[in-house]
Amino acid sequence: MCKTHALSVASAKAPFEKTTIERRELRPNDILIDIKFSGICHSDIHNAFGEWGGGIFPMVPGHEIAGVVEAVGPSVTEFAIGDRVGVGCFIDSCGECEYCLKGEEQFCTKGYVGTYNSLDYDGNPTYGGYSQKIVVTERFVVRIPDSLELDAASPLLCAGITTYSPLKHWNAGPGKKVAIVGMGGLGHLAVQYAHALGAEVTVLSQSMNKKSEAFELGADHYFATSDPAVFTELANRFDLILNTVAANLDVDAYLSLLRVDGTLVNVGAPAESDKYHVFSLIMKRRNLAGSLVGGIRETQEMLDFSAQHGIVPKIELIRADQVDEAYKRVLRSDVRYRFVIDMSTL
Repeated sequence: MCKTHALSVASAKAPFEKTTIERRELRPNDILIDIKFSGICHSDIHNAFGEWGGGIFPMVPGHEIAGVVEAVGPSVTEFAIGDRVGVGCFIDSCGECEYCLKGEEQFCTKGYVGTYNSLDYDGNPTYGGYSQKIVVTERFVVRIPDSLELDAASPLLCAGITTYSPLKHWNAGPGKKVAIVGMGGLGHLAVQYAHALGAEVTVLSQSMNKKSEAFELGADHYFATSDPAVFTELANRFDLILNTVAANLDVDAYLSLLRVDGTLVNVGAPAESDKYHVFSLIMKRRNLAGSLVGGIRETQEMLDFSAQHGIVPKIELIRADQVDEAYKRVLRSDVRYRFVIDMSTL
């Protein structure tokens, strides 16, 4: 077994503490990764706080992992020692169902194995990227292009693919009017992807505070949703709305912004249930949808697309002893736009 330092929480809402965990010995298709950076995702907070139920404690969060290959098993063919690599939200799937065979492992019928707060197929709990090393089977490792710095690349492994995948699936591109709800960790990446895909991009944010940054990232329009008149002005305008916020919204108000056959896609996940009136859908044949992340193949596509178009998140690099405070700041929306932990400080 390989022992490594990690940050863990002993129970829901407990403070982080430095611990030692064990990683499995390398199997033939395994890769040992020296983790350099780990992004903080809002879902880390939901899980560490026990807000989504089913938390497995002690918990080591983190599924935005960027690092360097330290060792490989004898059957590994795609990676070598020294390669720059990443690991995202899951680390195993059955590999045999229709979705796995299509490269959509996130919908595995057996159930994918999460990078953390999950049980592997042998019943062992998984521990995530708030650690210095991780062992992952080759099939779930992606290559980080040389033009992307590792610290900035780490949030792409969740925030990047979470926004890229629905924009591609719902055909954001030339001739499409796309609105991004929220300009946070997810939203500021969604703006960049939608722009690079060729769509006309509008940001819908609570206030005007981030207007200049939105335009710098590629937005064509910006509106503050705190002004009720905005919903009248923008009625029936958009082909696609991507909701990136982890808070409950007036769903009917946002549905009213869609054209006929338009779609509101949710990637933010509030703890409480949303409500809407079915007539908001019926009268304009609108769609209300959700999206998880993307499969491994699409995650690699996203990284390559990001490198090609110079898309990276704006990050604030923190030490390992600053994670508790970073969580508080995320809940106050006091970050622009993604915290990344320098794992060398652990």
